[in-house]
Amino acid sequence: MTERHPWRRYVAIGDSFTEGIGDPEPASPGGYRGWADRVAEVLGAEAGDDFAYANLAIRGRLMQGILDEQVEPALALQPDLITISAGGNDIIRPGTDPDDIARRMDAGIERLRRDNATVVIFTGTDVAFSPVFRGIRGKVAIYNENLRTIAARHDCIVADQWGLSSIQDSRMWSPDRLHLNPLGHHEVARLVLQALNVENELQPGAPEPLPTATWRHARSEDLVWARTHFVPWVIRRVTHRSSGDGISPKRPDAVPMHVPGTAPSDPAGLED
Repeated sequence: MTERHPWRRYVAIGDSFTEGIGDPEPASPGGYRGWADRVAEVLGAEAGDDFAYANLAIRGRLMQGILDEQVEPALALQPDLITISAGGNDIIRPGTDPDDIARRMDAGIERLRRDNATVVIFTGTDVAFSPVFRGIRGKVAIYNENLRTIAARHDCIVADQWGLSSIQDSRMWSPDRLHLNPLGHHEVARLVLQALNVENELQPGAPEPLPTATWRHARSEDLVWARTHFVPWVIRRVTHRSSGDGISPKRPDAVPMHVPGTAPSDPAGLED
């Protein structure tokens, strides 16, 4: 008989990665599903209504914003499982220091571990495959090594995205090239469940083959991306605005988790 997982209250904190941006789902709070919801669905399916889940993540948040705005509300929900992904928005900014970002993360993890909850942290993705972010690969690697040290110091679980080769593929990413698409979020959910040693039935994603593209077509796509996604990002930086301004957490309270489109009394989604 498979041993049941021990967790009954899961709280996810972080930025757009944890909020689920790139994985649209109209039936989910906030209109996005994401890897954290997918993990909670698996954990909740096993534990039933004894399991509760909250997601306090907000897109665009920097490290300090996550620590200042989300850590104490997360602890107030009395979780026994916490996932935190933070620092990605800091790392991609020019001139930031991965060691300084890690020092702040270390202080945040110390607070999250004070009640002995299981804490999962994430290494950054190996961005060698990405022409947009390849230049910060060294910063990501330095930050990752800091995170591994932090995890060892505080007895945390590491979900190793750097080693997750399946998402080192443009077919796992949204058109903005910054956020995972549904397939990518699915792969991260599988990674987290594996790190937690939770058996599940999630199968590896199978993206469609990329169509053959000419150099001219690829450059045309780059121009569309720059106009649609990169320029607005730069404008927000210059004007000190964030994509998360005015956004509230999509799941602020710890409540039972159900797959989108199913009702608590209809776990199979078969009601008319």
